[in-house]
Amino acid sequence: MKKTLTTALLLAGTLLYAKGGCTLVQNDSVDIVWQAYKTPEKIGVKGKLPSLSYHPAHKEGKNFKALFEGSTVTIDTTKVDSGNTVRDGKLVTYFFKQMKTPKITGKILSVTPDAHTKGKPYTGKLEVALTMNGKTVTTPLDYHYEKGLFKAQGNIDLMDFAAGSALKSINRACYDLHKGKTWSDVSIGFVTTVKATKCDSK
Repeated sequence: MKKTLTTALLLAGTLLYAKGGCTLVQNDSVDIVWQAYKTPEKIGVKGKLPSLSYHPAHKEGKNFKALFEGSTVTIDTTKVDSGNTVRDGKLVTYFFKQMKTPKITGKILSVTPDAHTKGKPYTGKLEVALTMNGKTVTTPLDYHYEKGLFKAQGNIDLMDFAAGSALKSINRACYDLHKGKTWSDVSIGFVTTVKATKCDSK
């Protein structure tokens, strides 16, 4: 079983950026994840933005560039999932509702793969046009693809989105819990499934 799985992964990996080979297929579902930071010790708080609409530019492609470039997402920030309902309510009321719009949008502008070593995960970079609080910022993300799971992660500074007032608002609402410090840098990313199909085993 282990040998069969290894052979399949190597075959898929070899053909991902080759002419012909496998066809990559994505679904129309993604998970948007984030990690914010609180207290002078910079303790991380993770969560998801579960209410969203993802529109893939293409359902199939011969590589990640063909698959993802042009894909868009619209996120409704009136729903937050951090695993703590009290905190979720505060994030919505004292942070996201302080923004000019309750929506965040993103569009994948470019996909640039790294040089690949056979048998290793696929990695590379995305550039995403991210719009929040009426500001659009081109944001780089690093991606990692292994065993059918595509993960992308990067960092933003809320000040780049003119969100200083929203940051002060959530800091005031959580002043004691945050020990007076809510950081402006936030880790963001997404996770989705990509399957390699129609592989030519020759």
